[in-house]
Amino acid sequence: MIRKKNMDLYTGNDRGVDRLQGNVQRKKIKRSYNWVIYILLIIMIVCGTVLLLKNQTYTKTWKVTTYEANNSDTNRYAQFEKGLVRYNRDGIVYLNRKNKERWIQPCQMKNPDIKVVGKTFAVSDIGGNSIMVFNKQGIRGEMKTTRPIEKFAISSQGIIAAILNNGESPIITLYDVMGNILVEYTVPVGTLGYPVALELSDDGKILGVSYLFTKDGTLESKVVFYNFGEKGKETTDYQVIQDRYKDKIIPEIYTFDQESFVVVSDDSFLVYEGKETPKKKKEVQLGQEIRSSFHTDKYIGFILLNQDKSGYEARLYNKNGKQLMSKEFSGEYTDVKMVQDDIIMNSGKNACIITKNGTIKFQGDFTTDVLEIIPTFGLNRYLMVSAEELSVVYLIK
Repeated sequence: MIRKKNMDLYTGNDRGVDRLQGNVQRKKIKRSYNWVIYILLIIMIVCGTVLLLKNQTYTKTWKVTTYEANNSDTNRYAQFEKGLVRYNRDGIVYLNRKNKERWIQPCQMKNPDIKVVGKTFAVSDIGGNSIMVFNKQGIRGEMKTTRPIEKFAISSQGIIAAILNNGESPIITLYDVMGNILVEYTVPVGTLGYPVALELSDDGKILGVSYLFTKDGTLESKVVFYNFGEKGKETTDYQVIQDRYKDKIIPEIYTFDQESFVVVSDDSFLVYEGKETPKKKKEVQLGQEIRSSFHTDKYIGFILLNQDKSGYEARLYNKNGKQLMSKEFSGEYTDVKMVQDDIIMNSGKNACIITKNGTIKFQGDFTTDVLEIIPTFGLNRYLMVSAEELSVVYLIK
């Protein structure tokens, strides 16, 4: 008789091997679990330390690196790409963050002003007749105007819009990057008013202009949008929108993208949206006097004068008009901008930095007058430009 093997039966040695393998597997799982716990603890410690350092208020700086500069008090600076633009009456220089010159463009300007949009910037001689367009490789084009320049705007494509002084009949002119005239429009001041601010969409197709109009002692602002594409050809003088605002002054217009414009008045701001025909989407009353405004591609910001108490208030909104932050602070600052997540204010030796979350990160004095402050790689690390040098500093208590 032949016996069949019972495949469900195991010898004692088999069971011992299984127990041994099970123990090894459990130890591996326990070891992996312990490693996960250790990693999570390290992440929590690092995140906690970073949050602690970010949410502290610092009053001093520690200079870690210094790059000598052949500067003067007439130099002005603007952040561009991963470097700096230094400009004055005699020329424009692009510097890396170690203060080394990448290129130099000589020029003669009496009153240079700069506009930076994305990977393009322009320098114009306000009151003069020259506008120069650049990217990080150098000059792309130059416009020579027939009349003095009052205001100008630039698109990311390098298209320029300028308000030219023509006595009682100012002219708004659009140029391509090579200086060719695309559009020339003589403003009917008697019916429209005098242009005081303008802004171009990223593609240069939509132009927003603020006009100031007075009649019989009545003050009125008009916001006009022009479309220089196919849509605008169907209208008179390319106008697609004209809105009127009584008893308001509108000194600023800027854009977030090809579909969003922000119009800043003396006590409010308005958000316009629309790729072909921008229309008012929202108006936000600020309730306090605006001392200055600033913006990035994500945020709209204001420095407001506190009416019922001393000091000022920094307030931040998103492009939909929702308030994100409000922070009171003391001190007066002439230069205000927002870079990344920091609102940076400075005037002479004094500076204040407020985060987008409302933490006063820094408030103190430097040993010299500061021309520019820019966040750089590293926690609480900044580039500080003065007339004597460019320095890398850390914020300390």
